Amino acid sequence: MSTLNPGDNATVGVSFDGSNVRFQFGIPRGNDGSNGSDGAPGEVSQAQLDTAIRGTSANTNAVSTLDTAFADPDLEAMRLK
Repeated sequence: MSTLNPGDNATVGVSFDGSNVRFQFGIPRGNDGSNGSDGAPGEVSQAQLDTAIRGTSANTNAVSTLDTAFADPDLEAMRLK
């Protein structure tokens, strides 16, 4: 596939080598758009998101730690790092 300039016509080609059929496509890219104005904030403000993230460490209380040694020496070396 080839990317063509905006306004160029799309192209397609085909070839056959006796065993394989190959297609070649040329697709024009779109014109560059202009930047729009910022819209209204979403459902959650940045301050609300920051507050929620600050309180997430309590969610790790149920996650077990890696304080039990592994029998496999390679895994144990990794655990120690």
